Amino acid sequence: MPTIAVNKYDLFKALGQTFTTEEFEDLCFEFGIELDEDTENDDRPVVDGVQAPPELKIEIPANRYDMLCFEGIALMLNIFREKTALPNYTVVAPKDPETQVITVSPETARIRPLVAGAILRNVKFTPESYNSFISLQDKLHMNLARQRTLVAIGTHDLDTIQGPFTYEALPPKDIKFTPLNQTKEMDGEELMRFYEGDKHLGKYLHIIRDSPVFPVIYDKNRVVCSLPPIINGEHSKISVDTKNVFIEMTATDTTKLQIVCDMMVTMFSQYCAEPFTVEPVQIVSEHNSMSRVTPTLRPRTIDVEIDYLNACTGLNESPEVLCRLLTKMAYVAKPSPKDSNLLEVSIPVTRADVLHQCDVMEDLAICHGYNNLPRSSPNKSATIGAPLMLNKLADIIRVEAAMAGWSEVMPLILCSHEENFAWLNRSDDGTTAVRLANPKTAEYQVARTTLLPGLLKTIRENKGHSVPIKIFEVADVVLKDESLERRARNERHFAAAWCGKSSGFEMVHGLLDRVLLMLRTAFLAHDEGLTPAKGVNFTVTQEHTKQDGYWIEEIDEPTFFAGHAAGVFLRLDGKEVRIGEFGILHPTVLEKFDLKYPVSTLEINLEVFL
Repeated sequence: MPTIAVNKYDLFKALGQTFTTEEFEDLCFEFGIELDEDTENDDRPVVDGVQAPPELKIEIPANRYDMLCFEGIALMLNIFREKTALPNYTVVAPKDPETQVITVSPETARIRPLVAGAILRNVKFTPESYNSFISLQDKLHMNLARQRTLVAIGTHDLDTIQGPFTYEALPPKDIKFTPLNQTKEMDGEELMRFYEGDKHLGKYLHIIRDSPVFPVIYDKNRVVCSLPPIINGEHSKISVDTKNVFIEMTATDTTKLQIVCDMMVTMFSQYCAEPFTVEPVQIVSEHNSMSRVTPTLRPRTIDVEIDYLNACTGLNESPEVLCRLLTKMAYVAKPSPKDSNLLEVSIPVTRADVLHQCDVMEDLAICHGYNNLPRSSPNKSATIGAPLMLNKLADIIRVEAAMAGWSEVMPLILCSHEENFAWLNRSDDGTTAVRLANPKTAEYQVARTTLLPGLLKTIRENKGHSVPIKIFEVADVVLKDESLERRARNERHFAAAWCGKSSGFEMVHGLLDRVLLMLRTAFLAHDEGLTPAKGVNFTVTQEHTKQDGYWIEEIDEPTFFAGHAAGVFLRLDGKEVRIGEFGILHPTVLEKFDLKYPVSTLEINLEVFL
């Protein structure tokens, strides 16, 4: 959850009351947030001879975007304490409708197709509120906007630029401007090189760097306002003295764009000369029928069942009492004229986290007080828990492997594409592995299709441990499956790895035999229903042919050392299937995983035994 640091004295002033740390901690608990730290008694830094004021570090739920800044925290706590009513956010008529326009070029569909805008008029910033304004942008970029990939926010001093504006996508060489806090004019390609090593902005360059066109926003005089999602222009830089703020947002997701736009303007419209008013911007996007006016700030209305609210919380309150309670969580509720069992609940634009009546029910429990809810016994729905058969089987195998002297490990289910394929000398046919659309790092690109990468990386990170290293894992792999609605399925596997001065082939073979013996699966020799090997004479009877069990056959796969690998085959109810393999890893595999001792591995599919 994000942690927001706010000035302790300023927050208490905004709340109209001074709290002890324990009292404020209780208030946070009642509201559903958590006080992480009070720095009152800590050693605080001294700036210009003045000690920094104490801060309250508050953990906010990840879905409460309206509380990612000082203004939102103070407002919601005051509403909860019934000290203030929910503000009436209003979209007023634009001062200059002809200039408050953003025209979208069709080429933007190649890179970031969506844009929105708003204007905060006659703002009065203080150093504290200005810093909070900038901090909210950063929090939204990190949280809701997914590191600017979904939404990027640009803020500008409207008095330094002139509308109407255009949102275009041009080749990098054609975009020239002076970036924020710089003095040299650069084109798009120079800007990419300049910020490549920047600790803050360098991590965003990949979003557009490989695109043939870059998004850019111009004003009427072809002054560059911003190059989203990287940086704004120096020309329209805002400061604490800025009076009129032009906010533009570009995006790839419509829903996230609207939420970000609403959060930015609602949190800081209180600083306008006419509080809680916002001037809209007209978006002209005829090529994709996305022309509209932003923001609208219209609340949503949903119907909530009174019986549902009372049943889930254990209450027995009248509609009027429920409506009064819900006002503490920023709702406007009233009994529905259509049905006596319904409430019409108006959800403000600040509560983008409310999606269903269960969210309203949860807020009702919070504003009533969890500790004040009536206690009851769940005597109407007594059940007896039992593990899933697959989990029960996995636990049995865990115990058996541990009793055989092997140590269990729990690696991550994500790995790099190379670790899952190239490092194991396996090729990717595109039909097996589930790829992440937006991996955060190169280390987590695919969901593993085998347990081996995790085992081998565990051995690599424990090279200081004495050998032999004997480890195993019982966990899921993920495989593509077009026959399912979700296009993928989990499959429970058991895998083990032996690393020592000898190959350990016989050790993993012994573990395989032990596990399958424990599963009451017989080993089938060549005189028990299998095809005779060359030079072996025996008679195959009908009884033997039908016998269930497992056997091993030599396989030639590049993951393993030639002539030192075997496939594990199972006959069950007359069906024969390969369930896994074991062998000595090929030297090139050891080299890729930086292992100096020979390693033997085993992996089988457990789901065939259910």
